[in-house]
Amino acid sequence: MDKNEFAVSRKKLGKTQKQLAELLGMALKTVHSYEQGWRKIPSHIERQMFFLLCKQRARHKTLTPCWEKKQCEAKLDCPAWEFQSGHLCWFLSGTKCEDIKGMTDEEKIQKCRECEILSSLLIE
Repeated sequence: MDKNEFAVSRKKLGKTQKQLAELLGMALKTVHSYEQGWRKIPSHIERQMFFLLCKQRARHKTLTPCWEKKQCEAKLDCPAWEFQSGHLCWFLSGTKCEDIKGMTDEEKIQKCRECEILSSLLIE
């Protein structure tokens, strides 16, 4: 997530910089730094932003779980299945999606951004 995506996401959430700082449990100066590009946005903050956007948008949608959309054969060993969170698979660590084993959090969230599960929740 770059500084522009961060600012756009904050605005889509309808939050001021101060409100978002409080929501994310950080200093207002940190939010300023992200939006100015002075600090790199960590993957865990990117995930939190996506989580908030998805929860906001998913309120009025019927969500198909990832294991159904992707016809997953590993679902019984996957935390997304275990916790019945098939629309939050991108948020959970230890999921069994293709090609993510051994990836860092940053690599995983980039891979998930390309996946239909997360992208369908981020599209307005």
